Amino acid sequence: MRWLVLILLLLPQVARAQNVATLVADHVTLSADDRLIASGNVVAFFDGTRLRASQIIYDRSADRLIITGPITLQDAAGDVLTADSGDLDPRLENGILLGARIVLDQQLQLAANQIDRRDGRYLQLYRSTASSCRVCGTRAPLWEIRAEKVTHDTLEQQLYFENATFLVRGLPLFWLPAMRLPDPTLDRATGFLIPRQRSTSQLGTGIKLPYFITLGDHADMTLSPYVSAQTRTMELELRRAFASGSVTVRGAVSDDTLQDDLRSYLFATGSFSLPDNYKLQFNVETVSDKAYLLDYDYDDKDRLESGLSLVRVTNTSLNELRFSYFQTLREVETNASLPPIIGEVRREARMQPGFGGTLSYATSIDTAYRPDTTDGSAGRDVTRAGGRADWRRDVILPGGFVATAQTGLRGDIYQVRDDSAYPGTDLRLVPSGLATLRWPLARQVGARQRVARHLIEPTLTLSWAAVHGASPPNEDSTRSEFDPANLFDRSRFTGQDAVETGTQLAAGLTWTRLGPAGGASSLTFGRVFRDRAQPDFTPSSGLDGTDSDWLVSGQYTTAGGFLIELRGLFDDDIETTRTDGRARWSNERLAVGATYIWQGRDQAENRFDTISEWTLDSGFQLTETLRMSADARYNVAADRPVQAGLGFTWQNECVTLAVSASRRYTASTSVDPTTTFGLVGSLSGFSTGRSAKGPAAQCRQ
Repeated sequence: MRWLVLILLLLPQVARAQNVATLVADHVTLSADDRLIASGNVVAFFDGTRLRASQIIYDRSADRLIITGPITLQDAAGDVLTADSGDLDPRLENGILLGARIVLDQQLQLAANQIDRRDGRYLQLYRSTASSCRVCGTRAPLWEIRAEKVTHDTLEQQLYFENATFLVRGLPLFWLPAMRLPDPTLDRATGFLIPRQRSTSQLGTGIKLPYFITLGDHADMTLSPYVSAQTRTMELELRRAFASGSVTVRGAVSDDTLQDDLRSYLFATGSFSLPDNYKLQFNVETVSDKAYLLDYDYDDKDRLESGLSLVRVTNTSLNELRFSYFQTLREVETNASLPPIIGEVRREARMQPGFGGTLSYATSIDTAYRPDTTDGSAGRDVTRAGGRADWRRDVILPGGFVATAQTGLRGDIYQVRDDSAYPGTDLRLVPSGLATLRWPLARQVGARQRVARHLIEPTLTLSWAAVHGASPPNEDSTRSEFDPANLFDRSRFTGQDAVETGTQLAAGLTWTRLGPAGGASSLTFGRVFRDRAQPDFTPSSGLDGTDSDWLVSGQYTTAGGFLIELRGLFDDDIETTRTDGRARWSNERLAVGATYIWQGRDQAENRFDTISEWTLDSGFQLTETLRMSADARYNVAADRPVQAGLGFTWQNECVTLAVSASRRYTASTSVDPTTTFGLVGSLSGFSTGRSAKGPAAQCRQ
C-alpha cells in the first residue's frame, strides 16, 4: 500500500529553520546501518523542487541521497533535468548526475555525460550538446552546439560554453574557445543581438551588429554599428523608464559616399504623468538632409514635427498647452509655407445648466510664426485669441423623431504681422444656429437565430452662421474633408480661421444592417445646399459652389474576415471629384489588403497632377513553416510603380530565417531610386530568439 506522506527531517539545521522535505513512495524501509530506502514511484519535494525517481536512499551518516533512475528533477522555475543516476545532498543543491539532460523553459535542451550541481546555483555539464531543435532518432538535429564544458548560472540565467563547436546537420561550421549566451528565461542582459544583413543599390552590402547594454533595471541602450563599402554608420536606441513616465531616443550618424558631410537624424519621445491628472509629452524629430531617412530606410515621413504639450482631460473639461516646430522634407515645399512654428493654449469645458441641454464653452490663444520677415505670405505671422459658447439640446418628439437645437457665439481677435494685405489688429464675431431632425426607423427580419436588424435614418440639418468684422488669413483650414462624420455639421473646416457662412441645408440617409452571422453593412449618402458659395473651399474638396457634391459611402463586412469600404464625391453629371476605397480579407493562412485613391488636380492644395494610386499588402502562410509577404504601390496616373517588396520567413521550433527584397522607385533632386535586400536569422531557445517559436519538425519512421 502506498505511503501517502512521509515527512523526514533530513538535517538538524533544516529542522531548526522549519524547512522539511516531503517524500512519497510505494515502499519505505529503514535499514540497520541508518539508511532510509524509498522505492517504487518515489516523489520528493523540497523548497519548490520536485524529484521523481525509481529509488532514493538517504544515507544519514554521509548526509547524501543516492538516486536510481530514471530521474526527473523540476525546479521552481519550471526547468526540467533528467538523468540515469545521481548522488546529491538532501537539499538537492550539490552532487553529481550521470547521463543527464536539461530542458530550459521547455525550449532549450542540454545533454551531457555528467552534470555537477554546485551551491544550488551552478550546473556544470561535461561533454555537452545544446539544441532547441527536435531530435529524431539518431539523425543529427538541424543545429546544435557541442562543448567540452557548459556552465549554467541559474541565478544570472547565463550559459557559458568552453571549447564550443556549432554544427548544422552534424556538419561543423565554426569553433569558438569560449562563448556566453543567455538562457531562454532571461528577459534582458548586456550582449550582442541578432546580426542583420542589408544590401542596397546605393550603400552596397553591409551588416548591422546590434549590441544591447542594460543600464540598471529601468534603462537600456542598443548600439548598432552598420558597415558597408559605402557607409560607416552608428545607430543608437536609448530607453529609460521612470516612476511617472518614459523616454525613448533613436538616432544615427553616418559617414558615407552619398554626401560629403556627416549625416544624422534624431527622434525622441517622452511622456510623463503629473499631479492633478496632467500629462506632459514631448517629441523631437530632426534630420541633417531630406534624403537621409529614405536612404537608410529609417522612416518615410515627408514632414517632421517636434513638439511639447501639457494636457489635462476630465469628464467635463480639457486643458491643453502645445508648441510645435515643423520641418518639411518635400521638394516643392518650404518651411515658411507651413508655417514652421505653432503655439496653442486652450481650455474647453461643458456643464448642464438648470434650464436644460448642455452648455459648452472654450477659450484659446494660438500663433503661427515664420522666421522670415518678407512682406506677404512668406513672412506672415498670425496670432489669434478668442472664445466661444454653444448650447445644445436633444428632444424626442412624437412619432419617434429626434430633434436637436444648437446655438452659439464665437469671438476672435487677430493680430497679423509682416503682411500688409491685412490690418494689424482686427475683431471678428461669429453667431450661429443649427437645427437637426432625425427619424430612426428600425426593423427585424427573420426569426430565432436568423434575425437581421435594419436601421434607416433620414436626417435634415438646417444651419446658419454669419461673420461680423475681420476676414483674417486662413492658416489652419487649408485642407478639408467631406465624409459621413461631418455631413451634418455646421462647419466642415478643420480649424478656426475659416468659417462657413450663410444658410445651408444638409440632407442625407443612413442605412445600417447587422446580420445574424456577425456580418454588417452600412450605406450613407447626402448633400449640402447653400445660399452662397464658400470661397475657402478648394475645387477638389467637393464643397465649393452653392451645392456640394453627392457624398456616397458604404461598408460591408463578414464574419469570415472580409471587408470592403468605399467613399466617393460625385457632381450632378456623376463625374468623380474624389474617391477612395479599401478591401481586406484575412483568415488563419491568408491576409490580403488593397486601397485605392483618386484625386484630381488642384493648385489651391499644391497638387499639380492627378493622384490615382493602388496600394497592395498581403501575407500568405504557404506551409506550417513558410510564410510569404508582398506589398506594392502603383501610380496609375503616371503609369509607373512607386514601390514594391517581397519577403519570405521560414520558422520552425528552433530557427527563424527571413529574407526580403524591396524597390523604391521614387526619384527627385535629393532622392534616388533604391533596391534593398535583407537577411536575418535567429536561433530559438536563447533569450534573443525565444519569442519566435514555430511548429516542431515531424519525425518519420
